[in-house]
Amino acid sequence: MRLFCSCLRSSGRTGIIASEEEDIPVAVEETYSGNYIVVFDPIDGSANIDTSLTTGSIFGIYAPDKQCLVDLDDDSTLDQAREKCIVSVCQPGSNLLAAGYCLYSSSVVFTLSIGRGVYVFTLDPTYGEFVLTHENIKIPDSKSIYSFNEGNYDLFDEKLQKYLDDLRKPGPNGKPYSGRYIGCLVGEIHRMLLVGGIYGNPDNKNSKNGNLRLLYECAPMSYLIEQAGGKAIDGKQRILDITPTEVHQRTPIFVGSPNEVDKLVKYLSEE
Repeated sequence: MRLFCSCLRSSGRTGIIASEEEDIPVAVEETYSGNYIVVFDPIDGSANIDTSLTTGSIFGIYAPDKQCLVDLDDDSTLDQAREKCIVSVCQPGSNLLAAGYCLYSSSVVFTLSIGRGVYVFTLDPTYGEFVLTHENIKIPDSKSIYSFNEGNYDLFDEKLQKYLDDLRKPGPNGKPYSGRYIGCLVGEIHRMLLVGGIYGNPDNKNSKNGNLRLLYECAPMSYLIEQAGGKAIDGKQRILDITPTEVHQRTPIFVGSPNEVDKLVKYLSEE
């Protein structure tokens, strides 16, 4: 967390930093050129650290916003500036200029989109540089892979339960869907981009709004998925169309291959 903030501050291009680890967005005083809003989750999948499984970092970048500049010589403006910071940060994902993630696993992978497709760079430890390994990724239209935390199955909506039940039945090819669950959103999305399928983190009886945060996790990842030709919804609407009302707002999310998401929608929309 401190490393991310230090790098963003020293870049001279960041005006507002908003993180899953911070209660409120922070205005950066050392802005020299640009005033970009950066939202990020420094460690996604932190529960995997002790067992050396996949973890990652997620970020999104929004356009500069001059409203959030703070006059440090005037204490009376601090509260007002803080409120403006929160308003500035609470934008729909459709406003993103760029988004990406870094995956830490058997290799270190940096995935980025600036609105012109999705590109993957892999760290070459020999030279200490990231090398372009996947150019302009296109997610497959369909894939018989699903990823849900089925430990919460009894807490899911009945329509979603029926959907999952049907995925486990043999399909036209005589085989059921294959279940995959990593417990790290970065790992889930990375696999999705390369091989397709569907990932879901729905609401349930104990988590009415799901478990993932809209600003730091769902919006940036939905941006990447859509840039690769996939779909991302909360069960009713497109994730990128949701305007957050608070910085730590949570949302259900279903992302993946377009045909797989469309199939899910049919189940969820049944009377």
